[in-house]
Amino acid sequence: MFERTLARYLIELGTSYPVLTMTGPRQSGKTTLCRACYPDLPYRNLEDPEQREWALSDPKGFLATIPDGAVLDELQRVPELLSSVQVHVDEPGFRGLFVLTGSQHFALNSALSQSLAGRSAVLSLLPLSLGERPDRDASVDDLIFTGGYPRLHDRNLAPHRAMADYVATYLERDLRQLSMVRDLGLFQRFVRLCSGRIGQLLNLQHLAADTGVSQQTARQWLTLLEASYLVFRLPPFHANLRKRLVKMPKLYFHDTGLACYLLGIEHARQLATHPLRGALFENLVIGEVLKSRYHGGKDNNLSFYRDSNGTEVDLLYAVAGQHVPVEIKAGSTLHREFWKGILRWREAVGEQTRGILVYTGELRGLRDEVVLASPRDMLGHLHAIAESLFP
Repeated sequence: MFERTLARYLIELGTSYPVLTMTGPRQSGKTTLCRACYPDLPYRNLEDPEQREWALSDPKGFLATIPDGAVLDELQRVPELLSSVQVHVDEPGFRGLFVLTGSQHFALNSALSQSLAGRSAVLSLLPLSLGERPDRDASVDDLIFTGGYPRLHDRNLAPHRAMADYVATYLERDLRQLSMVRDLGLFQRFVRLCSGRIGQLLNLQHLAADTGVSQQTARQWLTLLEASYLVFRLPPFHANLRKRLVKMPKLYFHDTGLACYLLGIEHARQLATHPLRGALFENLVIGEVLKSRYHGGKDNNLSFYRDSNGTEVDLLYAVAGQHVPVEIKAGSTLHREFWKGILRWREAVGEQTRGILVYTGELRGLRDEVVLASPRDMLGHLHAIAESLFP
């Protein structure tokens, strides 16, 4: 098993809540982590037809066999069980713990808000971060191409083959349970078109037209991809400025290995000349920062900046009412142009926070109050700057 950062918070929260809910993409390691953190709890897999039927037909009897709690896996298959879990944990004298896992948070969120509001802590486990990966010292292109799904690293699977199986499993097992996708062929085209828009402003009208579906369908499908933890939207920065700011979000994938597969990239060496290498590197870095938030038990506090004058900062990390600006460049030769956006952002917004340039070169140090960093060490710099902003 890989050492996961989230384990600490999963154990800590178990002393404060009667229910813990772990969401995240399929095969991100949710079950492994929950069972490792709570080895003494019974385990029930609701993907098992017999267990699922029992939980549906006789929820009270099902829970009577696990009076002090259990790890309940794949709960999105039986969201109706949550109301019975609520009744169970509300019983006087209950001192146990239920740990719930699910790979489709849209199937759980509404049920959680109705049945377990205030009773459950909700955590998200994404694929392995760079610090958790056994190949953390590999080249940047290898890191991008391989991605962070634990199963791939645990079994030394070929990334392209593993991602093909992952997509097939997603389409066959997850989507068949839903009614939002009627044409799997068109949906696959939609997903591949999303991978070609990594790091770009998300224009749903254009995406729908290129796919050949209505804008409403494109919106529903994008929601489905987000709920399944395949993609995420990075919101634009908003403030009461006199400048016109971009209002559309940017689109990214939770795993660059999956994005590479969808882009038809079969070997890491193809990335050296690929037109989307810069976007994939940006995705890798932003994904790392997002993982540091979720795996630290925190909410998403990220955005980007772009105004009508063309000033842009790839990532803003909000802390204590201020923002740490981060520029991300796939180049290895240092140019002052790399952090020009940070300098302009300071003028436009009036914040003088120290920034970070994440790039692939070897030079380190400080330029114009901008820290030069690599994808591997940038989180340390980011957290140090964030700490300095607290009074």
